This record gives sequence, structure tokens and C-alpha cells, in this order.
Amino acid sequence: MKHLIGKLLITLLISPLIFISCSSDDGNQPDPPVDESPTEVNSKTYNLVSVTNPDISGTAKFIELSDATVTVELKLQNTTSGGQHPAHIHVNTAAEGGGIARTLGTVDGGTGESAINFSTLDDGTSITYGELLNFDGYINVHLSANELSTIVAQGDIGQNELTGTSKEYFLGEKDISGINGSAWFYERKNGEALAVINLENTTAGGEYPGHIHNNTAVVGGGIAFSFNAVNGDTGNSKTNVTVLDDGTPFGYDDVLDFNGYINIHLSATELSTLVAQGDIGQNELTGQTISYDLAEKDVAGVSGTVFFAERKNLTTLVSIQLSGTSAGGAHPAHIHENDAATGGGIIIDLTEVNGDTGISVTQVAALNNGTAITYAELLAIDAYINVHLSAVDLGTLVAQGNIGSNTGGTESKTFTITNNGEVAYVFNEEGFSNTENPNLTFKRGGTYIFNVTAPGHPFLIKSVQGIGTSDQYNDGVTNNGVDSGSVTFVVPTDAPNTLYYNCEFHSPMTGTITITN
Repeated sequence: MKHLIGKLLITLLISPLIFISCSSDDGNQPDPPVDESPTEVNSKTYNLVSVTNPDISGTAKFIELSDATVTVELKLQNTTSGGQHPAHIHVNTAAEGGGIARTLGTVDGGTGESAINFSTLDDGTSITYGELLNFDGYINVHLSANELSTIVAQGDIGQNELTGTSKEYFLGEKDISGINGSAWFYERKNGEALAVINLENTTAGGEYPGHIHNNTAVVGGGIAFSFNAVNGDTGNSKTNVTVLDDGTPFGYDDVLDFNGYINIHLSATELSTLVAQGDIGQNELTGQTISYDLAEKDVAGVSGTVFFAERKNLTTLVSIQLSGTSAGGAHPAHIHENDAATGGGIIIDLTEVNGDTGISVTQVAALNNGTAITYAELLAIDAYINVHLSAVDLGTLVAQGNIGSNTGGTESKTFTITNNGEVAYVFNEEGFSNTENPNLTFKRGGTYIFNVTAPGHPFLIKSVQGIGTSDQYNDGVTNNGVDSGSVTFVVPTDAPNTLYYNCEFHSPMTGTITITN
């Protein structure tokens, strides 16, 4: 009996061991827990720029997850601890404004961060990562729940994202002294444009309407596109550019080829007073210019210069500047065929010279008989200019000068040159005003002086465009390659038709010099 009980006890003790041993060998052990957390598939980051506080800016990161949802992470710099900044995705562009499409996480001022995961818009409409990347929208981050009208950061998203391609046009001073600036056009992913106007010296509280007009500023034309008014407090205006006022499609590429100009007005009730103006699109000046002397004739003390400036569309802006004219006078001006000594008929009518200012500005695209004429053709024309005392006294000349092929090599110009970092040489004087890397037109026999103040950026005249010291063109050049000093170039009669100026070290700092007779 004792032996039987002993065997039973041994059997009971061994059986669990056998069970455990078999369980570990037969592959039926349960699998470890699976991590169900979704993983990142793709991501896209948009910039959020400062609005009311210049120190606050950041990013919005859109993250596609494996479960088909989207996480939006906001990260701002220089927010204040304790602040709570609501954020939303809105419809339309930031320049246009629009309603809330999706509420995002509230940015914590202490960390500058927020994150939210979603798969629908606020109205319940489903939204995917791919659809968000093509969404017509923008993000606003607000100061607080009680101050939603104060935006601390903002950025366009989706199809409204800026591509990084942009174009700047200068807006020169007009009727109000000291006001000038620029109009920037930024290309969007969808082909539209963001127009940003920046003016200096506007008056606090002012509202300055702005428009794109047809034709050149000299010719004038009707309004084609209306900007949002420039805020006098900031000098800024932002407008989305997608159609002209008449509904015609008008995107970034259309702006760059438009036959137009920009006017900025003093106020909605004083549209006749212009505060800034500039040609755009095909009317933009290329930087190629040439000048001719207008010598004193029958009226003592009156003389000056005529400037020809090439436009992108190859037409010409002709500007006469006389000194010694009388206030109230109006002096007719014309381009005549042949040289001044021979005389000849009128082939181009120019705008009268204003006696108060001594200035006349004319857009020239054709001769009086309708024959088209380009800037290059004007530089070779057999002609001269007469400026007359008045419309009733055309026989009295106040100034005269040969142009085109009738001029000798006596032209003399002096340029003041600085630099914009490693990006550009900046030209002033001789018709230039802070112009970056302009193309130049010189005449054989002319003398051209470059007063250079650009430390670290040696100014070289070269026969081949590019950095380095090789291929220097030294015929008639004194001090070629200085970065602080004067480079003098007396153009030889056998100079090539094309030369270049270039920084020794930085390839973007360059321009073309066209040599003419």
C-alpha cells in the first residue's frame, strides 16, 4: 500500500513537468502583444511667418499616418510661457481670408508646440493627407481665445504654398516726396501669385489704393487689376492674384509678361495724386541704357542729356533732362532724320519738355509712320534731337544733339558701385538707383569710371563671364580688379561687341557690357 501511494505521488509531481515541457516545444504558446500604434508614412512642412509680433514664427508639419489619419504639429519660436494660442486651417489664401475649415491644437506658450490628429474637417467632411497637400487654405495662429483677431503667425498651405520663385518691380517716388518701394510677386503652387507691396515713409492711418494699369506708365491706361490698399501704418499690402478685374485669368506667369504698370494713390478720394509708380511685365527696364548730350543752342544756359533705356519687350523709354528751362514753359521735342549739321524731317515725336522740371519722358515703339523700332535699332539710327522754345516758336532751338550712328566716342559716365552681400553689385548714378547687376551699353571711345566700394568683391572687366582672374579684358582698363577704388575703362575702337563685369569670387555678381559705335 505504501509503495502504491508513493508511486501516485511521484506520478503527480512529474506530470506538471511533462506538461510544461511539452507546452514549450509544441509551438502553441500565445504570440507576444502586437503594437497597434500607427506609423509615419509621409510628411510635409509649411512655414508660419510672423504677423503682429516680428519675433514669433515657426512651422506646421503635416504627417500622414499608416491608419489614414493626419497629425498636424505646430512649432513656434519665442512664444510666452503661460500663453495659449488657438490655431485653425482656414479656406482660401491668407491674403484673401476665409472661414475656419479645421480646428488645430492650441499652441502652448511655454513650449511653443501643439499637436492634433484627425481625419475630418470640422463639418465632418473626411480629409486625407493627400487632399490637405492640395487644399485651398492657410493656417492662422491667434493670440488667445479672447483675442482671435490678433494673429501671431500665419502661413499658406496646400495649393497656395509659395514655390520660392518671385519677381520684384521697383515703385519710384511720384507726387509725394520720400515715398517709394517695391512690388513683389511670389509664385504659388497652383500658378497664382501673392502680390506684396512694400512702401517706405507712408503716413500712419493712411490707406493707399493700388492698381495694375494697361500700357506703360508714360502712355497711361485703364485699371486692369486692383490690389488691397497699402496700410499706412505698415506700408504693406498683400493681395492674391488669380484673375483680372474683368474675370480674365491672371496668374504669376501672366504678370511677368503683362503690358502694364502699377500706380499707388494717396487715398480713395485723391486718386489723381500718385505716391509711387513702376512699370512691370514686358515693360520692365532691362538695365541697358545709353545717353547723348543735348548742347545749348539759341537760348543761353539751356542744355542737358537724353537717356535711352531698353525695355524687356525691346521698346525704348526716352527721357530728356534739361537744366536752365523756365517755369511755365513747354518745349516741343522731336527726333529728326540725318545728323544735326545736315538737317532732316521729323521721324519721332517726343513728349514736350516741362519747363518747371526740365523733364520729358516718352515711350518709343515705332516711328511716326508706324514702322516698329527697337532699342537696338535706335542705337544705330541716323538721327538727331531738336528741343524747341515753344509750339509757336519752333524756329528757336533750346537744345540739340546727334544720336545713334551720328555720335562720336566722347561719352563719359561715372558709376558708384557697392555690393549686396555675395549676390549683386549695386549701381548708382547715371540713371541707376540701387540697381542690382544691370546690363550696360558703352560706346567705343567713351570713358567709364566705376567707383567701387565692395570689400572682398574684386570688380573685373572680362571677355568671358565667370569667376576667377583669367580672361580679363585689360585694353583701355586701369585698376582692373580692385574692390575699393576706381576702375577706369576707355573703350578702344576695336573692342569686342560684348564684354562682362564679374566679381572674382562670386558668380551671381555679374552683368553684360554691350559695346556700340
